[in-house]
Amino acid sequence: MVIFNVAMKNKNIIKIRKRLDKLDDSFLNLIKKRTHLVDKVLSNKKNKKDIIDKKRISVILRNIKSKSQKKNIDPKITKKIWKSMIRAFIEYEFRNFKK
Repeated sequence: MVIFNVAMKNKNIIKIRKRLDKLDDSFLNLIKKRTHLVDKVLSNKKNKKDIIDKKRISVILRNIKSKSQKKNIDPKITKKIWKSMIRAFIEYEFRNFKK
């Protein structure tokens, strides 16, 4: 009986991981769309100093915290994700700035 339970748990984990993999693919599609929009914003920036907008970052993080709480998502998780994403896109903008 113990072996059967372990096998069932492993099958459940495999099914859940497949769903996570599909979700990751969706995230990649969203990142591609976000990158396209960041490219559009970047093309409108005149100077490298315009890349980092601390007020905008604060607003984004505040909004994400509020939306996370409303959706019953741990705001510590979303804050870390968004800070990391913002940092990655800032680095991307610096690498791709062409003025």
